[in-house]
Amino acid sequence: MSGHGDGGRTDLTRMTVTVDGYVQGVGFRWFVQRAATAAGLAGSAANRPDGSVEVVAEGPRAACEELLRTLRGERPPGHIREIAVEWSLPTGMSGFRIR
Repeated sequence: MSGHGDGGRTDLTRMTVTVDGYVQGVGFRWFVQRAATAAGLAGSAANRPDGSVEVVAEGPRAACEELLRTLRGERPPGHIREIAVEWSLPTGMSGFRIR
């Protein structure tokens, strides 16, 4: 059941974020895990072969947007050059893992 209402609380989504820059080997994935867990999100943070980090988070849209603001606004470890975001339907992930 998806809708266009303003409820938000049951508006579950999946957010896939690719973070480019100097983000491997600096504690970035652990930073993401703490922020995502605090926001009540499930998902993972994984290093990619090209040097970027892929963050997948599932939960309420507002909580995903809060995590995105944290990645863009606070001072995460390393240096972020670019953040790309894709939204999709959630798959029912549980817990937040570092891969």
